[in-house]
Amino acid sequence: MRPEKQQLVADIRTMLESSTCYFLVTYNGLTAADFESFRIDLAEAEGECHVVPNRLFKRAAADTGAELPADALVGDSALVAALGDPIAVARVIRKFGRAHKDVGFKLAVLEGAVCSSEEAAELADLPSREVLLAQFLGLLQAPMGQLVSVLNAKVSSIAYVLSSYLDKQENEAA
Repeated sequence: MRPEKQQLVADIRTMLESSTCYFLVTYNGLTAADFESFRIDLAEAEGECHVVPNRLFKRAAADTGAELPADALVGDSALVAALGDPIAVARVIRKFGRAHKDVGFKLAVLEGAVCSSEEAAELADLPSREVLLAQFLGLLQAPMGQLVSVLNAKVSSIAYVLSSYLDKQENEAA
């Protein structure tokens, strides 16, 4: 392989290793202005988009240990790397794909696991990381809150019984 292509493979591998998740998307038929708009939207979500040759991408992905399906590397492909929240980047891709029918998911690689195009699209439907953490925290706090309520109810019922007993004693004495 020529030195330029070896350098491209090394650059692609570095991008794959530094990203939290990456997507392979189709982009056929996009104008240069549309593609620039797509890149700007991705940059706002901490993502990058690069057009990469499939053969070089496959070699770089193999160097990182990802086993990609052969049918995903057919036709023109763009690599979208999520440097931050992968769900935000997936939402940008889906939103742009709805406006431009030529943009769509081919696959996603999240923490070393290869996801199909359907699974990649489902990532866009997930709540943000902060919302998921808040929901998880709520699930952890729920049993403790229920335990406190049960214990408080038992103490309250004992207090009501004692209060009722004292009232009855006072009424009998009077």
